[in-house]
Amino acid sequence: MTHAASSRRFQVFSLGVLAYTLGVILWGAFVRATGSGAGCGAHWPVCNGEVVPRAPTVATIIEYTHRLTSGLAMVLAVAMCVWGVRAHVKGHPARRAAVWALVFMVTEALVGAGIVLLKYVADDASVGRALWMGVHLVNTFLLVGAQTLVVWFSRGRAPLALRGQGLVGLLLGTSVVGLLLLGVSGAVAALGDTLFPAESLAHGLSQDMSETAHGLVRLRVLHPVLAVGLGALVMLLSRWVARLRPSAEVRRASTAIVIVYAAQLCAGVVNLVLLAPVWMQLVHLLLADLVWMALVRLCAAGLASDAPRTVPVPQPASRAEPV
Repeated sequence: MTHAASSRRFQVFSLGVLAYTLGVILWGAFVRATGSGAGCGAHWPVCNGEVVPRAPTVATIIEYTHRLTSGLAMVLAVAMCVWGVRAHVKGHPARRAAVWALVFMVTEALVGAGIVLLKYVADDASVGRALWMGVHLVNTFLLVGAQTLVVWFSRGRAPLALRGQGLVGLLLGTSVVGLLLLGVSGAVAALGDTLFPAESLAHGLSQDMSETAHGLVRLRVLHPVLAVGLGALVMLLSRWVARLRPSAEVRRASTAIVIVYAAQLCAGVVNLVLLAPVWMQLVHLLLADLVWMALVRLCAAGLASDAPRTVPVPQPASRAEPV
């Protein structure tokens, strides 16, 4: 069953909300990379006990700007949800996706507040902070995924059919789990790069291999390994799905995953060689988000209720040998 496409205005608005949210996410990474997370102290939602900070430091300006832009992102999520519910009939997939986008925006704000209130910012190198960073990354991916689905379904695409997908469901589920795991390892690696910067590539490698190194430093060496292994797996599985669900949308999404992930691997190498400068960390994160968005599109196209399926070619019956 297909549903009517949303109005042109809603399509443009939902795409704008997604683009703006990506900008806010990148600014949040900038806050972490510059060590500005404590710019407003252990206060939330106010900043250093004030609604508008007076005589702010650079760190305060960076953190306060992130809070303001995040607040606007929440307003946009509410507007998109209300508009999505009012403009679509019950059961329309764009309507459900808009509601989930708001849910994950709320949990995103709560996770961010928890990080501030628990003082998992600035130079804190505790295990608790690493765990919260992982949770933050997963929620961010879910938020971006939900907003990507709003854009997708607003164009009149068929809803998802999760039951009876067999091998395709298994392949896509494995890909989703793999990218989430890779994203968490990347968040921990980025935290290690921020808290324990290397003076040179050789120094960084010696840090990674040292038995006395901090846990975050020793864990960050796992990310490149996972990036290569899981990345190759996700690309392979995406091509497999493209064969099992031979539609133009599936092929485009699968191709996008391969291209963007190849760029992501190159960016990872550059990030490593340049010792993780802030600007390169932001590029690396943006590419990670784009890979995730491409996978969400692949899932939406491959699991669509009207997705074409390959039909096994019948084998000709063997002829009996003459006596």
